[in-house]
Amino acid sequence: MSTPSAPLPVAVIGAGPVGLAAAAQLATRGQDFVVVEAGDSIASSVSDWAHVRLFSPWRLNTDPAARTLLEATGWRAPDPAVLPTGGELIADYLAPLAAHPAIAPRLRLGVAVTAIARLGVDRLRTAGRERAPFLLRLSDGTEVLASAVIDASGTWRTPNPLGGYGIPAHGEAPARRAGRIFDGMPDVTGALRAAFAGKAVAVVGAGHSATGTLLALVDLADTVHWLVRAPNAYRAYGGGDADALPARGAIGTRVRALVDAGRVTVHTGFFVQEITDQGLVSTDGRKADAEVIVNATGARPDHTLAGELRLDLDSILGSTRALAPLIDPNVHSCGTVPPHGVDELAHPEPGFYIVGAKSYGRAPTFLLATGYEQVRSIVAALAGDRAAARDVRLELPETGVCSTSLALDAADSADASCCGTPVVAEPARGLATGVGGGLLTLSLVEIGAADRSSVGCCG
Repeated sequence: MSTPSAPLPVAVIGAGPVGLAAAAQLATRGQDFVVVEAGDSIASSVSDWAHVRLFSPWRLNTDPAARTLLEATGWRAPDPAVLPTGGELIADYLAPLAAHPAIAPRLRLGVAVTAIARLGVDRLRTAGRERAPFLLRLSDGTEVLASAVIDASGTWRTPNPLGGYGIPAHGEAPARRAGRIFDGMPDVTGALRAAFAGKAVAVVGAGHSATGTLLALVDLADTVHWLVRAPNAYRAYGGGDADALPARGAIGTRVRALVDAGRVTVHTGFFVQEITDQGLVSTDGRKADAEVIVNATGARPDHTLAGELRLDLDSILGSTRALAPLIDPNVHSCGTVPPHGVDELAHPEPGFYIVGAKSYGRAPTFLLATGYEQVRSIVAALAGDRAAARDVRLELPETGVCSTSLALDAADSADASCCGTPVVAEPARGLATGVGGGLLTLSLVEIGAADRSSVGCCG
């Protein structure tokens, strides 16, 4: 099969915050591109948590190249110190960006990428591989040829299972079909209120998605159970006043007060083995009665689309092998991830990059600001500006939770989510921008009370 002679666009998969930032970077550099979005509108995953307020302020949630494009149209940036909701992120930033004349004609909405390959070759063939363009097969039966691919499709649509060992629990599939399981941070006080009001609800997970949902449920549900795999919930309470993002620290403080008051029942060391009509059963036989279940155990990447490409994925996290030690939640929190760009994100398949939350694999330490720097570096490299591509810079807020001082306060960060807080009139609850690391140092069995005075920030 012959290779097209005309220059081909860069294909961006996903029109969320990082995908649209990639589009802005490409437009700024004069590169041709196409953005393919499976949803019927831009940022369709963000729409699912439109009710959630981010922990991070506007200044950390907009891309510099995107701001430059928008300001030329008369757009005025929101107050940099304000914490936007997911809905405000779309309405006040992403929607205007997608409508920009440099981006709008290149958007293809309501069509999913079903497979990616190299034109004329499969994964086994090496000769001529680098010269072959990428072929993206789409759900509407069409195909797109591209000079490079930036996969910003995220992980929101592939939640972790409820089972305690990373696999689905017995009975999980029928419970999903019955509509008893809600993933992520469902809008329990808004659109989904009827599904939760007056019910016995179990929230599974130890991250900010779980704690934020607990805050929303406490005055709505009949009973609220909180299921965590760790032997205690101390680490899930977060950094409190020590957190560099105050809205995030306030969540843990408020949840702990609800637990102490008996309004939320914590089940620690609870590894979900089975889901029955009555609720959840742990591997040790304990039970938590629940009519409705919130699966706040995070998400994981799906690399099926790129099955015919040559990827170098870390065997634990599912990120690139070079990126894994920089984002490992056993060591790092969101605020301690070092700057990284094209060199750390490159695969053996030249021109193919995974960015955003998906680039982190199963690590829960991603921030939007990190994704924006990723695509800036990659686009600079695609434009031939290697110096700019390698000049990676990033300033992130610390989490306020020490990475290694919590070893005896074992918490399960496999349940943690990371990205960005739901809207309530009171202090924010939220979708996490991150939790502290320390996974490899955390025991799954309580081995003694920790000295709380030793818990500090980065010490």
